[in-house]
Amino acid sequence: MRITDLGPEGFTYNVLRKPDFQRETANWSPEKVAELVKSFLEGDLIPSIILWRSPISRNIFVIDGAHRLSSLISWVHDDYGDKHSSIRFFDNNIPAEQKRAAEATRKLINETVGSYNDLSLALRNPDTATNERLRLAQNLSAFAIDLQWVAGGAEKAESSFFRINQQATPIESTELDMIKARSKPNALAARAFIRAGTGHKYWSTFEDSAQAEIESIAKEVYDLIFKPGLEQSIRTSDLPVAGRGYSADSVKMIFELVNYVNGLQPEMWREEGSNKRSRKSVQPLADDENGEVTLSFMRAVKRASGRIAGNSPASMGLHPAVYFYSATGRFQPAAFLAAVTFIQELTKKRHLASFTKHRAEFEEFLVTHKYFLNQIVRRYGSMQRSTPPILLMYETIFASFRDGLTKSQIIERLQEQSALKSTIKVTDEEDQSQGRNFSAKTKNVLVLNATLDSAPRCNICNARLDLRSITIDHKVRKADGGTGVSDNGQLTHPYCNSGFKERRAVIGSD
Repeated sequence: MRITDLGPEGFTYNVLRKPDFQRETANWSPEKVAELVKSFLEGDLIPSIILWRSPISRNIFVIDGAHRLSSLISWVHDDYGDKHSSIRFFDNNIPAEQKRAAEATRKLINETVGSYNDLSLALRNPDTATNERLRLAQNLSAFAIDLQWVAGGAEKAESSFFRINQQATPIESTELDMIKARSKPNALAARAFIRAGTGHKYWSTFEDSAQAEIESIAKEVYDLIFKPGLEQSIRTSDLPVAGRGYSADSVKMIFELVNYVNGLQPEMWREEGSNKRSRKSVQPLADDENGEVTLSFMRAVKRASGRIAGNSPASMGLHPAVYFYSATGRFQPAAFLAAVTFIQELTKKRHLASFTKHRAEFEEFLVTHKYFLNQIVRRYGSMQRSTPPILLMYETIFASFRDGLTKSQIIERLQEQSALKSTIKVTDEEDQSQGRNFSAKTKNVLVLNATLDSAPRCNICNARLDLRSITIDHKVRKADGGTGVSDNGQLTHPYCNSGFKERRAVIGSD
């Protein structure tokens, strides 16, 4: 395959496709993309791209080498995820993290080997080009990409993909789960959420109405939990609820979120390698033929997300800095999943009003002992392994405040829990090595602490308010003659303004 075949007018480029069972191609760093382009121009050995041609659609599908091919295509088009093709493909929903990565890649490539357009001009105008650019341009015209072809039908292509990609660079387990379960509603929902309903439409076989609703819910939830975009270091108090939207960790977290919220167990969608005895006790999750189950899963995630963030009347408006970011300012996916589950459990048990009564002291305990979260994640690891102990910590703290325990007694109760007793340790300050300059971690700590110290308080529960989850409440209700003057207004959480305020009289019985 010549490099010119990958241009906008190239015949090959216009029939290239990525199969549904391919992995995501957003995991390479700017340095790795630049290194691949340079290796091609220097004539270094690049493993063959493995392709398969569909006898039905006659399109060409990439079985192995999608990252390599994407890097070269990005270079030829000068589109590293932020220009015309990407903007159109992702319906103008380009995360800030993706834009930064694209700009870094373009800058690095331009500084090292030059853009594709630069080298093309060097070939046409050799007298004005430097010797180095002319050499690379001449290589550009001489070198090609080696190809191998898979023969057979679609099943052969898929089996070849899994065999190849579990060897040199194995696919991460969660991504492999999503690929193998790509027609199941949990994987379809997760893939819709992670790209705000844009990009490759894995749900394109559904009716137009189902597709439209999937994309609408996906965008609404994405905007709710991933915006504003998270910088490399914390610079603002306006933090996204679910951390960085453009990362490998966010894919895992969203898949786990869909499964947690809908009560799904791995045995329900994994067809291979599962314990046969455990599979007998659960109902297998079937492929979604029409989008109905996918939509039901997405609606459940929308309700759960709306419970922790946003301005809907049911929203608790959890402050991200209190719940989802560690003492060092790092977003913790496990804490996010645990908080979603915790609020879900409070809702089911009808304990939201009781929680609101104790919310301020509950959250002060979390802030004062924020390093407990770091300790749990260090002990158990990220995501699934840390979510249950963090949830247990939340449940224990809440139950302790309801029982009237002191802070020291709460710590003792936490340390009595089998999953926490060897993990929770009281310390004055996390051990840190200090240099002359402030590290990124130290800067995050300073900004996070300032954010927590300066956050406004809810005038009903006295807990911290997130800027994006504030409602204005009448101190004297309109029904009782209250007017819209500023003296009669107060800042509150959405739930405090609606559900809790109406039930305040009966909190004691909750």
